[in-house]
Amino acid sequence: MTITPKEYQCPMMQFVNLISGKWSIPIVYRLIIIDEPVRFGELLKHLAPVTQKELTKHLRAFEEKGLVQRTVYAEIPPRVEYEITALGKTLKQPLAGLAVWMEQHAAYLLHK
Repeated sequence: MTITPKEYQCPMMQFVNLISGKWSIPIVYRLIIIDEPVRFGELLKHLAPVTQKELTKHLRAFEEKGLVQRTVYAEIPPRVEYEITALGKTLKQPLAGLAVWMEQHAAYLLHK
């Protein structure tokens, strides 16, 4: 199968489309750092000032892509936990690299 230029999309653009949105990287990175199941409310506290609506939207998208696992427990009241998947954990090194780069260049970038 040959990929035509129209069908080809740069891998960097694919990545940007996957994690686009103001809260995408902070959500994924927080789940990677926590590295255990976490309830929605707890995650919401860690990511303040993200809104409940934004967090829900991103978590659903990440679940659909296989980056986050959502577990619902049949309890009253219902308990829902989110956890980064093995695939999601593979983003740890690239995202940590971006964080280091920002730390190294923040003074220059933020004062321009």
